[in-house]
Amino acid sequence: SGETWNPFKLQYQLRNVRERLAKALVEKGILTTEKQNFLLFDMTTHPVSNASEKQRLLKRLQESVLERWVNEPQRMERRTLALLVLAHASDVLENVFASLADDKYDLAMNRTKDLLDMDPEVEAAKGRGTEMIWAVLAAFNKS
Repeated sequence: SGETWNPFKLQYQLRNVRERLAKALVEKGILTTEKQNFLLFDMTTHPVSNASEKQRLLKRLQESVLERWVNEPQRMERRTLALLVLAHASDVLENVFASLADDKYDLAMNRTKDLLDMDPEVEAAKGRGTEMIWAVLAAFNKS
């Protein structure tokens, strides 16, 4: 239905995204699936099986915020912008920059904070195919 792609109903659509992403990453060989026992119940976990791919993503995010910083989200590569927004929504941005020296860590965190503090509605109105990325950020900012 048309509701599936309605950005204003995005918070309802994001519920199963984690499971779908994990399944796709398992199929690509980046994650594995394991059952872990947590006292009273079993839970499916997805540990990383391809550490080099994880390191590549971490380096890509670090470089995008430090060496390749464009200071305007409209000029930023859409995949990188989406990766930054998803890392923020997953609450792992600090882990991404943890291995950096203190001055670079501060610079990276300040730049991402400035980016993520932008008004998603204003940025989405500027177009360039990033409307859905900004809608995701808006949905996570509301929750």
